[in-house]
Amino acid sequence: MKFLIIRFSSIGDIVLTTPVIRCLKQQVKDAEIHFLTKQSFAPILENNPYVDKIITLNFSWELMIHELQNEAYDYVIDLHHNLRTLRVKWSLGKPSFSFDKLNLKKWLLTAFKINRLPNVHIVERYLATVKSFGVINDEKGLDYFIPEKEMVAKKDLPLSHEFGYIALVIGAAHATKKLPITKLKQLCANINYPIVLIGGKEDKKAGDIICEGNDIKVYNSCGKFSLNESADLVRNAHIVITHDTGLMHIAAAFKKNIISVWGNTIPEFGMAPYYGNYSIPNFQFQVPNLSCRPCSKIGHNNCPKKHFNCMELQNIDTIIESSYTLLKNK
Repeated sequence: MKFLIIRFSSIGDIVLTTPVIRCLKQQVKDAEIHFLTKQSFAPILENNPYVDKIITLNFSWELMIHELQNEAYDYVIDLHHNLRTLRVKWSLGKPSFSFDKLNLKKWLLTAFKINRLPNVHIVERYLATVKSFGVINDEKGLDYFIPEKEMVAKKDLPLSHEFGYIALVIGAAHATKKLPITKLKQLCANINYPIVLIGGKEDKKAGDIICEGNDIKVYNSCGKFSLNESADLVRNAHIVITHDTGLMHIAAAFKKNIISVWGNTIPEFGMAPYYGNYSIPNFQFQVPNLSCRPCSKIGHNNCPKKHFNCMELQNIDTIIESSYTLLKNK
């Protein structure tokens, strides 16, 4: 039985689909799993043993559709559910099962603060698309597989970090998901433990500012490593402090102790760190009693209210105390 799973983006959303991939592959006899995504996100799945083939949305939509039609799929599992995936399903003409995005309920919550969202993690909603095949949640959590060639050697980190470090993920797709630089700098200055800053090239400048005066204790890796290499830094960290971002879900895949800091988004969207049936201590930090949260299901470039209280009022001292609590368990 040949399946096409579709999820075009982004990092965290694709990682959150991995229980569907694994359960479908392991529980449906002779299942062949193909995954359609954007070219830039293919490395997330290239080493996944449950994926038989990755097909990418590249420069030519027509060539991509032609390639998909030649595969003769039996079923399409749509875990993105937008106009582009509708075009794919229409072009293939195969039976399909689509993920419920709950957009109306999310809009009610962000626009009017009326919460009609079910208390169900997005992983469970993804898995609902394959229940008619007898697939059930194996409760093993998320998957992330790093190719050996992209594992970070100890020599690539400072000697001061050789015996352990905290991974601090400073990036996020939207500004309203990120702690201000002043808050991140305060966190790094007052936490008594080696820290590796993790982010993309776009985060390097902020990382340099955060490191100022603490460049022995704090190592700025932003922009120096690939996504898989950054994932390996997360995998080897003692604990992970992160915004609501893709590397948070990668950290959950490695069953790491996570301190997640939430700005304009909320865990109730179904996107909290997911561990399956593993009991992993973690902390979620949100500023309580803010009538403006959540202001978006994704994020903004600037706070719509101009005050950014969801991050400006985060208690850095409590975050530091929580990090020490988790470090004691290592």
